[in-house]
Amino acid sequence: MGRSGECPDPRPWERGGIWERERVSETTTKTLQYRMDGPEDAPVLVLGPSLGTTWHMWDRQIAELSREWRVFRYDLPGHGGAPAHPATAVGELTDRLLATLDELGIQRFGYTGCSIAGAIGIDLALRHPHRIASLALVSASPRFGTADEFRRRGVVVRTNGLEPIARSAPESWFTQGFAAAQPAIVDWAVQMVRTTDPGCYIAACEALAAFDAREDLGRVGVPTLVLVGSEDQTTGPAEARTLVAGITDARLALVPGASHLAPVEQPAAVTDLLVRHFAGVSQDTLTAIPVPPVPTVSAPVTPVAEIAPAEVPPQPTGRPDPYEPGMRIRREVLGDAHVDRALAEADAFTAGFQELITRYAWGEVWARDGLDRRTRSVIALTALVAGGHREELAFHTRAALRNGLTPEEISEILLQTAVYCGVPAASAAFEAARAVIREETAPSP
Repeated sequence: MGRSGECPDPRPWERGGIWERERVSETTTKTLQYRMDGPEDAPVLVLGPSLGTTWHMWDRQIAELSREWRVFRYDLPGHGGAPAHPATAVGELTDRLLATLDELGIQRFGYTGCSIAGAIGIDLALRHPHRIASLALVSASPRFGTADEFRRRGVVVRTNGLEPIARSAPESWFTQGFAAAQPAIVDWAVQMVRTTDPGCYIAACEALAAFDAREDLGRVGVPTLVLVGSEDQTTGPAEARTLVAGITDARLALVPGASHLAPVEQPAAVTDLLVRHFAGVSQDTLTAIPVPPVPTVSAPVTPVAEIAPAEVPPQPTGRPDPYEPGMRIRREVLGDAHVDRALAEADAFTAGFQELITRYAWGEVWARDGLDRRTRSVIALTALVAGGHREELAFHTRAALRNGLTPEEISEILLQTAVYCGVPAASAAFEAARAVIREETAPSP
């Protein structure tokens, strides 16, 4: 993905060194195709793909993550040139992943899974909790739609092949603005689906049709980040909040301006959230990873191109200007719509104030590592109630939901303010917050 309009390389295996880092497991019916990047003695972080994609959906996270982690990416059966041995249950995919990791001597690892790979992560946490040090669920759900929806999708593929799914993928995966601005990425996405084995795709649909972990979420005992694009219409914020409500140690991260493939659409924000979540996780490290011989990819399809890493601009010397990180954090917390409106309404009289709060409130205070964003939202809500700033309270209620606070927790915070800030102030705060919560948690039409 790289510069705007730059097409991905359609034949990455012809460039020197690519196949030296890519591996296909020998026991192909019981294991998965994979790739590893990063120091061999580093703790392992596993990244799993969405249905219809390949491990290349994580390309723009690799440069940063592989500095501290041995990053293990895998392909679903029949995806990205992987051997076409269908798996019709999420548990079967989990077992193949563990068999692959067992071959490499990897016992404990951090795990991040997008969509169907998020279901694999939930299954791992339920059946093999001792293997996972920490978990991140991206664009995931404890129940993916209805069984009939996925079975109907399977019928479409059996009847018409994958072309209808490929043509509709960009609409499901990306926001309209991103798709319009990045036609090369849209083509890349369509090509990924087209090169998937139809039988394996149908089997994965069957696996999702049967998956339902809603009653078991309380048994997930590992620290969990639930990450979702604010514009995701497939597994959106409502599904994410169901996960957060059910998993004891979970927090929500809402990525503004992203749909289902948030790691592709908003790579910097997703990378930052993953780095923060997995930082400091205590894991077993690998002193040596046995490297199997490099075989030829056995699936009769052409592997799909990788996405170019995000370009890193030269770093200025001296103390960096906090304006750009401040704007990023401000958008992540308050949302693009609110920030765009505030900037659009600014004029020569107020522009200096907008710059002030972006640079110092968001780029200095909110960017500090001393408190997490949930805690900062608790403090902000309390201070706004005390000051009687009802309009700002509405904005920060929405921000609190983005930062992982549940409606129940917000209610408890406001109840506490009734004692220390006064009943009238708390009453007005409850009214303002309730309106926002109803809007944010209402089911999509």
